[in-house]
Amino acid sequence: MPHSIDLSGRTALVTGASRGIGYFLAKDLAAAGAHVIAVARTIGGLEELDDEIKAAGGEATLVPLDLTDMSGIDRMGGAIHERWGKLDILVANAGILGVISPIGHVEAKTFEKVMEINVTATWRLIRAVDPLLRASDAGRAIVMSSGAAHSARAFWAPYAASKAAIEALVRSWAHETENMPLRVNAVNPGATRTAMRAQAMPGEDPQTLPHPSEVAEKIMPLASPALTETGLIFDVRKDRFVHYRMPE
Repeated sequence: MPHSIDLSGRTALVTGASRGIGYFLAKDLAAAGAHVIAVARTIGGLEELDDEIKAAGGEATLVPLDLTDMSGIDRMGGAIHERWGKLDILVANAGILGVISPIGHVEAKTFEKVMEINVTATWRLIRAVDPLLRASDAGRAIVMSSGAAHSARAFWAPYAASKAAIEALVRSWAHETENMPLRVNAVNPGATRTAMRAQAMPGEDPQTLPHPSEVAEKIMPLASPALTETGLIFDVRKDRFVHYRMPE
């Protein structure tokens, strides 16, 4: 664990924890001493994560959950409240790409699925854990966005729209809680060697991209109790926070 962040006695919820950036963030959070609640659809990936966390002396609770199960998200919030009474760290990492396509060719069911997973489920998750994060002495929310929210590049309309919506949720939430210990930020991870990136850019050489473990390492300081920034985007490639602004 390269960071000196001490998360002993803290609880962290990570969605999309069975692979990619979520997997390695979950590992790093556990290595820093947090009890990790790992959420994903893929049970095999969760079990592999659990094995690695335990082998390193950490602790995890596995939650196999499809985030389209909105009542399941609500129940998870209730279970966290019953067991811990609070949540210290949220990593809202789960998301889907949908399809790279001209906007007029996107099927309704595809668009709706992207919005359901990337936006509605994230809002539902925020709603479920907001009181738990407020109960922490240093609640930290890390919500995964994308440069697509700002570039709005051709053929990426559903994904770009979903991430723009996510950033709006983050900004409003941060404004609501700016006078509390809770810190809420979005993350633009940049191009990363993940399955989603391979789906979006099938001709790209993945070896030219950062490994998700490298990206996770740079995101880790956002979980620190010492963090002061809120309502910003952390740009992993620049390794710093940037303010929301319209492109010139």
